[in-house]
Amino acid sequence: MSRYRPEPAFRHDRAARTGVLLVNLGTPAAPTAAALRPYLKQFLSDPRVVEIPRAVWWLILNGIILNTRPKASAKKYASIWTDEGSPLMVHTMRQSKLLAAYLAKAGHDDLDVDFAMRYGAPSIGDTLDAMRARGCTRILVVPMYPQYSASTTATVTDEVGRCLARWRNQPEMRFVRDFNDHPGYIAALVRSVREHWQAHGEPERLLLSFHGVPRRSLDLGDPYHCECHRTGRLVAEGLGVARERVLVTFQSRFGKAEWLKPYTQPTLEHLAAQGVRRVDVMCPGFVADCLETLEEIALECKEAFLGKGGHTFHYIPCLNERHDWIEGLAALVRSHLGNWLEIARPDADARKATLERARLLGAGQ
Repeated sequence: MSRYRPEPAFRHDRAARTGVLLVNLGTPAAPTAAALRPYLKQFLSDPRVVEIPRAVWWLILNGIILNTRPKASAKKYASIWTDEGSPLMVHTMRQSKLLAAYLAKAGHDDLDVDFAMRYGAPSIGDTLDAMRARGCTRILVVPMYPQYSASTTATVTDEVGRCLARWRNQPEMRFVRDFNDHPGYIAALVRSVREHWQAHGEPERLLLSFHGVPRRSLDLGDPYHCECHRTGRLVAEGLGVARERVLVTFQSRFGKAEWLKPYTQPTLEHLAAQGVRRVDVMCPGFVADCLETLEEIALECKEAFLGKGGHTFHYIPCLNERHDWIEGLAALVRSHLGNWLEIARPDADARKATLERARLLGAGQ
């Protein structure tokens, strides 16, 4: 049996296309324990996500976690599920369609824009196969993680490599590593906060909550911590407020090991105990609302802050489908596509001539 996947039907008169693939983390197919189990197994089996010796982690994952966590996680997902499905899936799909429209408006209507999930469906492999079948020979991969981490961005690169290892005729590839300080991204965050404050007034503190990672990752050289703080500094500068009013915190701890500090929920509880009456929380590390923002922050952390004596808690939504964010994303994509945007697609006569030359050389279609 060949190690390679079958190649799609090829025609010499078909023009090569350039593709843009957005990749986000992933989501279960439904808010049920049955759907959560395979999703969590795939996610938590990634050695970049959990850096514990494989044999030990296999026993913990299969003996404990996958027998207890799916039911609890399903309840959390059910609390934020929409009629259209998972919020992360809905927003990512919309972002993909809007990006294609914005690029087309800028004169790049021949680009093939699609999206995939690192875990769950649509998978990176299936989407790459579909893009290949549509003639993409150049593909820009955009992990939708503003701040680079080995446990997020690098897993996308890993998976793309695993998929392409089974292709005989590989495309030319480019990757966006991060965009933690991209002007369009920062400007959209700042405008989002300003619009919220214009409508609701300003809080005593603004928390910028990022997804946590184990402290050990920082000690081993992962740049994620630094990039989160860079984003936080640029947002504070863009807002023109005193730096002490903007706090960078980290959420979503898992296990007993130390993670990046300060932790989001304890920080909120401490602020409430100190007499801070109002806080606003934004999650700049997520470009689309999902379980970690809508359930953990907007519900759990709100309850924690109010329960400790806080008076008012506002969650500022992720960038989602904001016009300024999609404009910024389009600018990011165009800059990384670079000279690919200058490659002219051959017209019908040129494609016909290519086909005729191929037939004369015995290459068929």
